Amino acid sequence: MAFQAGGQRPAPRPGPGTSEVHDYLRDYAVLLDSVPFPSLVVDHRWDVLLTNGAFRTLFQGVEPHPTAHPGANFLRFVLFHPDAATVLGDHEASWCLPMLADFSATAERHPHDPVLHAVRRDIAQDPIMDAAFRHGLPHWLRAVGERAAGHDGSVRPLLHPDPRWGTTECRLLVESTSVLEEMGCRRVTFVLRETPRPAGRDRRNRRAASHLRVVPTAG
Repeated sequence: MAFQAGGQRPAPRPGPGTSEVHDYLRDYAVLLDSVPFPSLVVDHRWDVLLTNGAFRTLFQGVEPHPTAHPGANFLRFVLFHPDAATVLGDHEASWCLPMLADFSATAERHPHDPVLHAVRRDIAQDPIMDAAFRHGLPHWLRAVGERAAGHDGSVRPLLHPDPRWGTTECRLLVESTSVLEEMGCRRVTFVLRETPRPAGRDRRNRRAASHLRVVPTAG
């Protein structure tokens, strides 16, 4: 993409394993940066190991955040960053609920993971988010089905800072390699749709002060 942030590609964050794995990630970062669509490599917690220039461009307008920056942990960004809705269109239904479903399933597979426990504590501290997780999420899953909650292949709205795209859509492609699988990691790419939709509301009005206001709770 022509509309990308300048500067050098950052070195990959330290990953598990040997120096060979680190070298693999360094070369994988070169591959990632050749992809024209936003792409990142994450572990099961959505901690970010690598991003490419298109990903950094997509989120260049969000404010710094100590725990929920998109380049640090994408799960926390979607759930907790007040700027998430300025980039992720239809933020609650299209992004928050699938991420909550992913988190719930991952927490069941890794019941002793302290990082996931910390995310659950933060969810509990937000009454609206907590109600959505405990009551709204099961209701939503019954309505859409477990398959619809998956990430790979899903089409979701985006609000791109490049005016050529503006309000558009992306298809999420989730894939891995044998080395990434051994590390418990996967690559997520946002493939932008070729035909952008007309620009919607002013992005400045979409900054979210709270989360998941429309999710139904148990009555």
